[in-house]
Amino acid sequence: MLRNLLRRLIKLVLWFAAGSALLVLVLRWVPPPGTALMVERKLEAWSDGRALDLERQWRGWNTLPDDLKIAVIAAEDQKFAAHWGFDLDAIQQALAHNADGGSLRGASTISQQVAKNLFLWSGRSWPRKALEAWFTALIELLWTKERILEVYLNSVEWGDGIFGAEAAARHHFGVGAAYLSAQQSAQLAAVLPNPREWSAGRPGAYVQRRARWIRQQMRQLGGSHYIDQLRPEYPHWWPRWL
Repeated sequence: MLRNLLRRLIKLVLWFAAGSALLVLVLRWVPPPGTALMVERKLEAWSDGRALDLERQWRGWNTLPDDLKIAVIAAEDQKFAAHWGFDLDAIQQALAHNADGGSLRGASTISQQVAKNLFLWSGRSWPRKALEAWFTALIELLWTKERILEVYLNSVEWGDGIFGAEAAARHHFGVGAAYLSAQQSAQLAAVLPNPREWSAGRPGAYVQRRARWIRQQMRQLGGSHYIDQLRPEYPHWWPRWL
């Protein structure tokens, strides 16, 4: 009986691995229709007895402004172009900080945030972190950096029921995402740690200071020149016939 259970468990793990890899591969080209976080927010609203309209409109890479791309990288993951999904130095620093008893500090890269928002639930449990690592590895293996950032900008939360750059630009500034200025992009990036409490359109003193810092980091990273590093059509290891 134990042998049969073990065999079934192995089959289940293999089916999950194959199915999740196929799903991630398909999403390399197909825009995700929604995210697990959107479903979670909708269920939260229903449980609280309130209505919540989700706003999200997909915009392709060439429609999204370079200022917004570099702003979120400057704010969230400055080693995005170089790492393979995990910033080990940031993880070590976060573990040391949390061990000292300070406020919990995360170290999630943009790739990890895409994996969590797209496929998983919120929380800090070890099973969720293990699944996040698995999906992050798949995303880094099967997608280009350009695609990772494109999906991130179209799925990240920017307010209560506001998902993606297009909905965020219209909600906070009354313009389409393509028309965001560098300052507006920096303000949107500034609120990402707490988008349901902070406003990009009506920033408080802290968000304004953070936006100024992000503008400085955008210039130091090289602006659009940094984005040029993300443009290869394939991950560097892919055979060209794929």
